[in-house]
Amino acid sequence: MKIIPTQLSGAFVIESERSTDERGWFARSFCKQTFAQHRLPNEFVQHNLSFNEHAGTVRGMHFSTLEAAETKLVRCVQGKIYDVLVDMRRDSPSYLQQQAFELSGADSDRALLIPPGCAHGFQTLQANSLVLYLMSSEYQPTAARGVNYFDKAINIRWPAPVKIIAEKDRNWAEWQ
Repeated sequence: MKIIPTQLSGAFVIESERSTDERGWFARSFCKQTFAQHRLPNEFVQHNLSFNEHAGTVRGMHFSTLEAAETKLVRCVQGKIYDVLVDMRRDSPSYLQQQAFELSGADSDRALLIPPGCAHGFQTLQANSLVLYLMSSEYQPTAARGVNYFDKAINIRWPAPVKIIAEKDRNWAEWQ
């Protein structure tokens, strides 16, 4: 398992290493001991699935207050997504910086470890995309925050026209 730092402080790409034979391949997608050795969060108390029927769907940009801090381990298990992280932590060296990653169910070797305080969202690049989230803490609706997916200060360049987005996500305020 490879732990690869991103441009954003505390965010990592997690790459599984495949063992292949005539049957196909096998890989660890998570290892508590490996995460602990790298001083990464390694307790995930809630696992979520997000199914997205249509290409062009955007979910995000979501984060939570630090009182209800959530570390997320996100992997696309079917289809393909354009996953975006934005650092919303005012005291971070990467404040308001963003980085995007393409995650694919066909190439499910990559996952993203997203630290608390980073907004997260994605756009589906294929219909019927399925995304798996491992969460370090249980979701608390009162701590849920977001930033508008077309916020001018962040300027996310979505790869395709946004076809579907929830009203809640469309109505997040721009960041100040």
